[in-house]
Amino acid sequence: MDTPTRTALVAGASGLVGGWLLDTLLADSRYREVHSLGRRALPRQHPKLVQHTVDFARLGGEPLPAAQDAFCCLGTTIKKAGSQEAFRAVDHDAVLAFAQAARAAGVQRFLVVTALGANARSRIFYNRVKGQVEEALASVGFESLVILQPSLLLGERPERRTGERAAAAVSRALAPLLRPLASRPIEARTVARAMVTLAREAQLGVRVVPSGELQTLGQ
Repeated sequence: MDTPTRTALVAGASGLVGGWLLDTLLADSRYREVHSLGRRALPRQHPKLVQHTVDFARLGGEPLPAAQDAFCCLGTTIKKAGSQEAFRAVDHDAVLAFAQAARAAGVQRFLVVTALGANARSRIFYNRVKGQVEEALASVGFESLVILQPSLLLGERPERRTGERAAAAVSRALAPLLRPLASRPIEARTVARAMVTLAREAQLGVRVVPSGELQTLGQ
């Protein structure tokens, strides 16, 4: 068994991927502490878990705990956010604020979930914001930056998203036909497992991991 020597910071543990990620990190023998940052406390306790209630818009006010690894699962939808500006405030500004605070706390490895199709020059607003935050993160100065780009996420969310559930149901039914394609849907727990695997084998520089590769890494 690995000696627990590492400390992790997690942003977005209340979300679909973030919830699975938190479970995976708490069960990982390499981590002695896992600090969860969110707008509200999670309804759970664990000997390794330390929770912090934060405002990501003002994250620079207090230093974060010293850590080696940081995991970012922050994200919303334009519908839930209410506007493009509110969406960008979460998926770009909050992500970047967390990254900068994590770097100041000594984080060497930063892993972030964006989306398949992320492109800073895309004509699609969602993809463009995801691509822009990827470019911004590359300049923060981490020794290792790992960008996960999952396709449609499968799993039960706390809030009801009727259209997304319908798309997920169709995707599950078509999964055997889509299996050769990198764009096939992916379970949130698979992304979370891949994220922890990637943290273990993180190399220097920037690594972009598309959904098809995440399927393999998260098994």
